[in-house]
Amino acid sequence: MDTVVRDPYREALEAATGLPVTDLFTRRDGSAYPALERGELPEADYWASYAEAGIPVDVEAFHAARRAGYRWLPGMRELLADLEGHVLRVAASNYPTWIDEVAEGVLGGVFDDVHASCHLGVRKPEEAFFVRLLGRLDASADEVVFVDDREANVAGARAVGMRAHRFEGASSLRAWLRDCGLVV
Repeated sequence: MDTVVRDPYREALEAATGLPVTDLFTRRDGSAYPALERGELPEADYWASYAEAGIPVDVEAFHAARRAGYRWLPGMRELLADLEGHVLRVAASNYPTWIDEVAEGVLGGVFDDVHASCHLGVRKPEEAFFVRLLGRLDASADEVVFVDDREANVAGARAVGMRAHRFEGASSLRAWLRDCGLVV
């Protein structure tokens, strides 16, 4: 998220609670969301962590706002279309099980495969995320180019031997992919 499509999580959370995320994140234990993303915490327990902190959440409003909020970042859908048939297009995300509906919905037909932390049991930038991803792809690190909007994740990919680029926009990504010898 935020490399290909905009992640509406924060806005959806504000819509569901009526509170700014800065307040939400200071009023409750911050370990619940990473555990949700790793697939270790059931979603019901994630929402219960808000109740335990005295924060009411309208879960239906959250999901309605989240589902309505995914938007392609400028130029990314076109770039991925240009890569079709030339490379295996794989999304690798830190995201909870909501990724499954995102993969079928907004990302449907654009990626050849989608892998997320909730399925791999570990989050980027941990080395195990990239090792497990390579195993699922049956690929070696030197066969993969990795793109992410977070420098820590880019560094994690490089640490296992992937060519990696920090996403700042579709045009600079397109230029970097050309430099990597990819058809775009």
